[in-house]
Amino acid sequence: MTTVNTMNLIARRAAFMPAIALIGSYFVTGCAPLVVGGVVAGSVLVATDRRTSGIQLEDEGIELRSINRIREALVDRAHVNVTSYNRQVLLTGEVPSEADKQRVQEIVNRVENVRSIVNELAVLGNATLTSRSSDALVTGRVKAAMVDAKDLYASAFKVVTERGTVYLMGRVTQREAGRATEIARTTPGAQRVVRVFEIISEEDLQRMLPQPARPSNTPTNN
Repeated sequence: MTTVNTMNLIARRAAFMPAIALIGSYFVTGCAPLVVGGVVAGSVLVATDRRTSGIQLEDEGIELRSINRIREALVDRAHVNVTSYNRQVLLTGEVPSEADKQRVQEIVNRVENVRSIVNELAVLGNATLTSRSSDALVTGRVKAAMVDAKDLYASAFKVVTERGTVYLMGRVTQREAGRATEIARTTPGAQRVVRVFEIISEEDLQRMLPQPARPSNTPTNN
């Protein structure tokens, strides 16, 4: 993700496909948090993204336009993170009032190409730098655990952490969603896991994966 008022935050692009499913919250023990500054948006694209290149660019545009408009409206009064995946926008961070929370959603809803919004903004004072640094550590741990897992494509997931809550996004199968959730739940510092997935079938996944090169039938001359 990309911070607008202070600094860039950790965020890698993941990848996903059809059938949007905001699948509840999973509570776990532990503590910690991630993110930075006034307004934040996602960035850094991963080469193995399951989205088309066109959708990746649209997501970048959604984040940048949203951040600019939120900053114009709220200046430094709020700490808002904007993460767009396949044109579904996740809003996290803190705002001063319920009215500001709804205002941010309305601003983002008017941004071109936005398909849907998951508004997880909290009506609280801005998180401290220590809290955001802790969140960044949790995000890093989750991503590292996904890389270590032999049964997951880590690049298929986007991970955002806010005040100890880990948000998982991606175009993934039910099996991948469950496995990633278990990894996040057992990560030190994670207090809760919220899944914001687009669920695809195993058949869809196989169609997305790189196919092995077919052997050539052309005889070679020695």
